[in-house]
Amino acid sequence: MRKNIALLLVFFTLGNLCAQTDSIEVKPKKKLFKKTILPLSLITTGILLSDSGFESSLHETAQGWVGNDFRTHIDDYTRYAPVATLFIANVIGVKAKNHWFDQTKNLAVSMILTDVFTRAIKNSVYKVRPDGSNDNAFPSGHTSIAFASGSAVFEEYKNTNPYVAYSGYGFAAVTGGLRLFNNKHYISDILAGAGIGILVTKLVYHFDYLFKWNPFIKSKNIALIPRYTDGAVGLYFSKTF
Repeated sequence: MRKNIALLLVFFTLGNLCAQTDSIEVKPKKKLFKKTILPLSLITTGILLSDSGFESSLHETAQGWVGNDFRTHIDDYTRYAPVATLFIANVIGVKAKNHWFDQTKNLAVSMILTDVFTRAIKNSVYKVRPDGSNDNAFPSGHTSIAFASGSAVFEEYKNTNPYVAYSGYGFAAVTGGLRLFNNKHYISDILAGAGIGILVTKLVYHFDYLFKWNPFIKSKNIALIPRYTDGAVGLYFSKTF
């Protein structure tokens, strides 16, 4: 009962956040409601499937495909692959929506907020992982971070290079799948994590015009690359002379 109440509180909190932010209209490019349909649908589906018979059956089937001894650490790296994609695309000259500093700013804010929300929910829900290692399965942190950065890649390149844009979601989907096969998460954990990551990034990009500060807009040959590992955030600075 406690868990179900916590899940409902999470859902309605996110829903209210979207409703409140939608009332702020400073020449928004699109209606926020349309942008939140997919992530809120993923979160809702995750909540509804959590601890269901269908979820248990699906998990048993997935484990049957790969075997109970399947283990890989690739998902520890694929969750950050969209970040690498974003900056590699910049280096090779793929045209993006924003200046590199604005990209870095939006990406960093999205990933930090996603991590904060994900950890807060984990500490409130107490769902046991399928392998029984601990009780912070819901939602999947690997998946939420991967989809937050994957969404940033999509926002930056959706109008200039669809292949690069969708590659972010591709890496994120692979990360979620590997968490399932690694017996670390159920499908509901993955869907909710994906929804949270996408939702946070959509909100950050929707309201990025409210914090359009860029001290490097006229500077050349300078780059900042964010580093995010196990909750630690940092930046790499480079300048070409």
